Amino acid sequence: MRNTPHQLDDLDRKIIAATQNGLPLVPEPYEVVAHEVDAPVEEVRTRLRWMRDQGIIRRIGVVPNHYALGISANGMSVWDVRDDMIDELGRKVGELAFVSHCYSRPRHLPVWPYNLFAMVHGRKRTEVEEKAAIIADLLGEASTQHDILYSTRILKKTGLRIAA
Repeated sequence: MRNTPHQLDDLDRKIIAATQNGLPLVPEPYEVVAHEVDAPVEEVRTRLRWMRDQGIIRRIGVVPNHYALGISANGMSVWDVRDDMIDELGRKVGELAFVSHCYSRPRHLPVWPYNLFAMVHGRKRTEVEEKAAIIADLLGEASTQHDILYSTRILKKTGLRIAA
């Protein structure tokens, strides 16, 4: 494979176009993509790996529909965490199996005191609150307050799309 970063050719663009809405839900999804772009399956895998390693695509992963799985209590837990501990504690919170994503953002005082955000999912709000209690224990005295902001509707999320 080539060594020049960020230099896409026609086959790369075809692979991106064929996969940007998700991989086919079949036992051998890369076979289907390879057939669609008229390339050997190992070439498709190699190029996707290269594009991921170069940062052209961020990741290849599953994006579940929580609602279809019966997980309808989705809460963004927000925390006021000591600034000198936010990186360390944010990593620990992000490693919890029930946290789908975790990140820090600046506070906007006096209205918004929170600087750590961790998305938690559950079948019921009580489940989300139990998981938030685990986060509270992990953060300990480094966090002085928190809240949970529950989703009220599904927003369609998509990244950048390119044409082949």
